Amino acid sequence: MAMNFEQARTNMVENQVRPWEVLDGRVLEILGRVRREDFVAPEHRQIAFADLCLPLGHGEVMMKPVLEGRALQALELKASDRVLEIGTGSGFLTACLAGLSAEVVSVDIHADFTATAGQRLQAAGVTNARLHTGEAVLGWQPDGLFDAVVATGAVAETPARWLGWLKPGGRLLVIHGASPAQQAVLIVREGEGRQREESLFETDLPYLTHAAPAPRFVF
Repeated sequence: MAMNFEQARTNMVENQVRPWEVLDGRVLEILGRVRREDFVAPEHRQIAFADLCLPLGHGEVMMKPVLEGRALQALELKASDRVLEIGTGSGFLTACLAGLSAEVVSVDIHADFTATAGQRLQAAGVTNARLHTGEAVLGWQPDGLFDAVVATGAVAETPARWLGWLKPGGRLLVIHGASPAQQAVLIVREGEGRQREESLFETDLPYLTHAAPAPRFVF
């Protein structure tokens, strides 16, 4: 029997995402509208809506739907916002960000991720996302500032340079700390040298390239 993707999408939103305290109507609407099954590998289409981190290759994963929902809600995006996504991955979160904001700039270190996500976004009719291939922890530098920045992989410590990419009042959502008990936090830039940090939830994701903790030597 063919899978009913529309019913699966509704079940994902109502039975997974909403019970995880995602109540923002715009976020629930975009998760119920973007075709998640079109942003996964063909062999994963049947489990596209499962409460799982799906493998993408290169040791990276696609976040669970509940994590995506909480992240989108925490950013409180406005239709006029300019957003930076660090870690394009499958392109699904990129599409959701694009549906909630004016412009998305997304960067990924893996050129095959960028190419595949670009094809998927084009097929989905997303026209306000620009993709770049680059290493954002140490090297790549965006043009201009952003209202919101979201990293889709973990970092041992939040790179200070990312905070410099925020406009005053801008929000950075990052997952940092030591696996397997990492913290998703929202950092709000309140002024020059001042920011406010709010802990959101615990999770565990692969580290971005050049963002893992330094090796510890035990004698």
